[in-house]
Formats: sequence, structure tokens, C-alpha cells
Amino acid sequence: MSQTQPDLLYSEVEEDLRASVRDLLKAKADAATLLARVETAEGYDLKLWRTLAADLGVAGLAVPEERGGHGASAREVAVVAEELGRSVAPVPFLGSVVLATTALLHTDDGEFVGRLAAGEAIGALAVPLSTTPGAGFPSSVTASGGTLTGRVGTVADASVADLLVVPAAGPDGPALYVVEASAATITELVSFDLTRRVADVVLENAPATLVASGEQAAAALEQALLAGAGILASEQTGIAEWALTETVRYLKGRYQFGRPVGGFQSLKHRLANLYTDLVLARATARNAADALASGVDVPIAVSVAQARNAPIAVKATEEAIQLHGGIGMTWEHPAHLYLKRAKADEIALGTPGRHRARLADLVDLPA
Repeated sequence: MSQTQPDLLYSEVEEDLRASVRDLLKAKADAATLLARVETAEGYDLKLWRTLAADLGVAGLAVPEERGGHGASAREVAVVAEELGRSVAPVPFLGSVVLATTALLHTDDGEFVGRLAAGEAIGALAVPLSTTPGAGFPSSVTASGGTLTGRVGTVADASVADLLVVPAAGPDGPALYVVEASAATITELVSFDLTRRVADVVLENAPATLVASGEQAAAALEQALLAGAGILASEQTGIAEWALTETVRYLKGRYQFGRPVGGFQSLKHRLANLYTDLVLARATARNAADALASGVDVPIAVSVAQARNAPIAVKATEEAIQLHGGIGMTWEHPAHLYLKRAKADEIALGTPGRHRARLADLVDLPA
């Protein structure tokens, strides 16, 4: 293990980025707007996404300038993920900015990543959302003569994607292809998480562009999955922070027996436990983001963060619903959206149990 010390603090630039994203989300993705949208057939807010992706430059944050991006790193991407977790905004950030763009950055592609970075197109990585880093190269799609055939289930953000980055078994082994989404049959599923949709992707002799093959393709897919799991830890931190902040606010304003409900000792203890969990979640998420940016001990940092943060986000949202009393159980309060996002994130890109098992192998810890 490297002796390099991770930087867990936020820089001034990162805080400025956070403020810009938070202000936009407060204006365009408040609770009332979210609740109204999940009642409609348009699950994603693509107008908000265009503002985030193109106007704020979120889509190209970690893309080098020579490839059409802004030359930042996974640390800045993680800050955006935190804010999106705080608002559970229905935008294709994970599928496009994190998974698809990261995969393409590790290929020789000279066209598609520029479209994603500029916000001109939305991407999706055609793997099941539950895929764990280190799971091996998938074989459900096969390549032949420049076309792809096969099926991939539960692909995140595929229903609004313009480009699909598809791992496929080619004649010479693993390969990564890019397919225009219009050439695939994409069927949106009934998602547990109403603010991040998944879809089945079916390819039948779909024209495809080869962007990587062999070891390069396998490495690109693994880097994308690691980035996804690592950045997801920051999103989970944002979810937990929202749950704690809103619960404290509610308990300070709700009175019983002539005093704020939050003043009762038993509730203060539960809030204090949530706060210490949140502090730990932020530290492991920042460690994962810093590792992704520096390239040091990435698999270990990512598995630590996912094993730690996924249960914290679920616990925080469960506590938020219970401590809000009856109002927390209603459809009109946004708490259920956060619980659903936290539960969906818990099985996305590897469950905590899978990451603990992977971590044991990585640090040579016998069972």
C-alpha cells in the first residue's frame, strides 16, 4: 500500500463548484418539483440536465481539455455527486458522466467522448447496474462484422441515452463498442428508484464502432466500474446529509409537551449517531474520490467506501422517515424518494457484502 496521504478536505474551487450546483438544484429540483415529476411519464428532467451538463460544464469535468473537457478530476465529479444525492435530482449523471465517459476516456476514441463532454449527447454504459468492479468481462453481447447482437438488463440511464458504450465478446476477445441508441431497442423498466431509471437494452445486428479491444477494453470497463462505485459513495453521503439535516430541522420545529421534540434525550442520541455515521461516510467518500484522482490504491479505497457508505445512507433515510412520524410515511413528503435512492444504491455497482469480500482479497485478509 502506498504511503501517500489522501487529501480529505475540499478545496476552494470544489466549494465554489458545490455552491453553483446547489443553487441550481435549489431553484430547479426542489421537493415539490421532484414529487410532481415522479407522477408523470417523463422521469428525467432533461432541461435541468442540459443546464448542468452544458452551462455548468458538469458533463466534461473530468475530461482532459485536449479531448473537449475541463481537465478537472474525480474529486470535482464527487462534489457534484454529493449535491445530486442531496437533491436526488432525476438526471443521467451516473450513467453518462461517470460510467460511459470514464470508459471512453480509457480507449482510443476520438469522437464520442467529446460529444458527451460538451453535453451534446447522453451516454450509458451497457452493463447491469448491479455489476461489481472485478466481476469480469460480460459476454451477453457478441460482435460480428461490425455489428452487435445480445441483451443487457437494468442499464442505468439508458432510456434517455444517445450513445451506448457496450462491452462485447468479439472475434478476438473482449472489446468495447459505441452504438447509437437509435439502433437498439431500449425498454424502460419499473424502477424502485423513481429518480434514476433502469432499462433493458436489446441489440440485433446493431451497427457499432469499435473503440477498444483486448486488455485495453477490459481495463476501460474496470476503470468505469471503479469510478462508478467510488463516486456513488459521495452520492450516498449527500443522501445521508439530507436525511440528517431535514430530520433535525423537523424535530426542532415540532413541539410536544411544550418543548421541541428534538430536545428529548432519546432522539438526540439517535441524531448524534447519525451525525457520526455521516462524518465517517464523508471521510471514506473523499478518500475514494482522492484515490480515483491520484490513481493510488483505488480498488481498496472504493471497496471501503461502498462497504461503509451504502448502509449509512439506508440507515439515515430510514431514521428520517421514522423520526418524521406520520408525515414521513406520506407520498407527499420527499423522504420516500431518498429511501428508494439509498436502497437502489445499496445494490448498485456491488453490494456492501460483495465489496467487503473483495476488500478481504485485496488486503490479503484470510476468511
